[in-house]
This record gives sequence, C-alpha cells and structure tokens, in this order.
Amino acid sequence: MIRFKSLGSGSSGNATVVQARCGTQVAHLLVDCGFGIREIDKRLRAAGMLADQVDAIFITHEHGDHIGCARQLALRERIPVYMSEGTYAALGQPDLEGLLRIACDGMLFEVGGLQVRPFTVPHDAREPLQLTCTDGDTRLGVVTDLGHVSAHVLQEVAGCATLLLECNHDEGMLAAGSYPPFLKRRVGGGWGHLPNSAAAALAQSVHAGGRLKQVMAAHLSEQNNKPELARQALSVALGCGEDDVLVADGASGSGWMTA
Repeated sequence: MIRFKSLGSGSSGNATVVQARCGTQVAHLLVDCGFGIREIDKRLRAAGMLADQVDAIFITHEHGDHIGCARQLALRERIPVYMSEGTYAALGQPDLEGLLRIACDGMLFEVGGLQVRPFTVPHDAREPLQLTCTDGDTRLGVVTDLGHVSAHVLQEVAGCATLLLECNHDEGMLAAGSYPPFLKRRVGGGWGHLPNSAAAALAQSVHAGGRLKQVMAAHLSEQNNKPELARQALSVALGCGEDDVLVADGASGSGWMTA
C-alpha cells in the first residue's frame, strides 16, 4: 500500500513524504526538502514521523524551495540523497559524504518496497526530474514543476492511479497580476510552471486511460491562483465534484492520502 502526504507545497517550500507498506516493512521517501531543518522536523512530527524514519531523499531540482535543508538533514541522519547529475552540478557539487546517489531519466531504484522511476520534465533548471512510485499494485505520480506537458511526461504518468499535480497559476490572474513582465514570461512560459488549464488537460488524458482515481493539486501560487479555480478546472476535466479534488497548501500541505 502507498500513502503520501504533502508537508507543504508552494513558493515558500515544498516537501512530500511517500510511504510504502509491505507486510511489516514500512519505507519512507522524502521528495524534496524545501524548508529549514527546524521546520522540516516540525512538519515531519506533525505527520507522525521522526526524521530518522526517512529512508531516502529525492531532490527534483536545485531551486531553493525544493532543496532547502536536504544536505543538512541527510548528513545528520545519514540518509541517501538521489538527484540528477545536472542538479548536483547546479548546487556546486556539495560534499554529501558518500550519501549521493545519481538519478536520471528512466533509471529505476528501490526504497524498501517502493520502486521509483524518475523522468525528465521541461523546467528552467539544470536537469529537473519528477517521478512515479509503485509498490507493484498502484502507481503514484509526482509532477509539480514543469512549464508544459511533453509527450514524455504523458507517457511516464499514463498508468498512475493518483497524481500530485502542479496547478501553479490561473492564466487570467497571472496576466492581470502585479508580477513584472519578465517574471510573467518566466512563470507562464514553456519552461516555467503549469497553469490550471494545462494541468486539467494532463489529468483528463490520464483519466481517459481508465486508471486515474484521484488528483491532488499542488504548487499553487499565492498571488496568481486560488484553490477554488484549481478545483474547478480539475473537476471539469475529471467529471467529478469540486470537493473530490484535493489541494495541498504551503502552510500545512495535506493530510495522509492513500494512492
């Protein structure tokens, strides 16, 4: 069984715990670690966990709201850290004291009973990766930072039962908002962040394959989106009620969900 919980999702920080349970064995993967060490400890405790229960850390890319205290946490608890060669280079090749594990597109690795498959996405980082996770029965896709939905992204998430999916901005709010023009171009461009409409189209495509059961909207912009807009777009795409669409926020993330 796979469960997951967003510890927080937004421009102020991002982190998600994915838990796989196989009999008496329980494994925990921390996807991104975009908070300070005290804050990540606090959020893990709120999730009913301690930091020493994290079996591996996966860093999607080098931006500060995703990398946070990853090195500090890894060294303190002796946790392996997975990231791409490009992300490692962009971070200045920090000394991880033998804990670094290089990940790349399509390279499978296992954390306990959890099989993880990273894949490349179009985003303005050195070598960004997102991922799917499976315990052999169900598949969870984490797709939280990308500028557009490529054919490769669609292929990788096609069999997912659950998606943690970026709904960064509403295109009308971004256009009318207070961001300077260069930032609007960056956020709304093909290597920036996913708008509600594109997220809905992705969810609709996966849903048409017959396996998608639930979607949690993530990485919402505080300035350029509203939870109700993300819910509306996704509910129309999935043919469900707006209350059936989950939203992770920056302050508290989400509750524990079964994938």
